[in-house]
Amino acid sequence: MIINYGYKDGSGEYFIVVDTEKCNGCGKCVEVCPAGVLEMTTEFDPETLEDMVIPHLTEEHARKIKYSCAPCKPGQDMASSGEVIPPCVQACEPQAMTHSW
Repeated sequence: MIINYGYKDGSGEYFIVVDTEKCNGCGKCVEVCPAGVLEMTTEFDPETLEDMVIPHLTEEHARKIKYSCAPCKPGQDMASSGEVIPPCVQACEPQAMTHSW
């Protein structure tokens, strides 16, 4: 299941995307987030009928990740495409997390 946390406004779309089938619930993304945007939560997966532990946007940052995540976008290691990779995405070993902007 793909979960999109974030919002769309007149300036663009700002989402943190988690693939729950890849996420192992390790919490490394939460540990490396300097802005405290993420927290681990338990959610019910209707596909497997089981609880799963996944990263979730904190209520405080839900409507402002464009600004909360902005410091992590410039100056980080570059992928071969030249795209900036935020620390939370870098820390996700199963590659379950992406940013949409």
